[in-house]
Amino acid sequence: MWASSITAYFHYLGFMLAFAALTVEVFNLKQEMTLDEAKRVAFADAAYGIAATVILITGVLRVLYFGKGTDYYLNNPFFYAKMGVFILVSLFSLYPTFTFILWFKDLQSGKTPSLEVAQVNRLSWLIKGELFCFTLLPLLAAVMARIRWWS
Repeated sequence: MWASSITAYFHYLGFMLAFAALTVEVFNLKQEMTLDEAKRVAFADAAYGIAATVILITGVLRVLYFGKGTDYYLNNPFFYAKMGVFILVSLFSLYPTFTFILWFKDLQSGKTPSLEVAQVNRLSWLIKGELFCFTLLPLLAAVMARIRWWS
């Protein structure tokens, strides 16, 4: 019982941290950033990566050991929808993450990254897309938990 509760807790905590990190990125990302804002964005993206890893690991643990059993999940179309959205979020995050990783050398030397308007717009839309998809995950989880698709 304790292991199941702790796993669920870290799963939800990871979700909240990921959402918060993406929100920090959205509100701090702009073409003319201060050094502190750029550091905040890069740090938030690192926190997002950790949170997404926690979500993935605890999600696998819940499916295999602490949830309703693999048959329950593997026979539920909303489980696959939820996994599809999670994969989509992961794909959306690749470009921003690689961009922010490239900033670290400049940030360590006290320089703010130079961004073109098009790049800021692309990063902003991808991060907003991640946030939108993250709002769908709890809905899909709630539907998945309440609808049984097999007899």
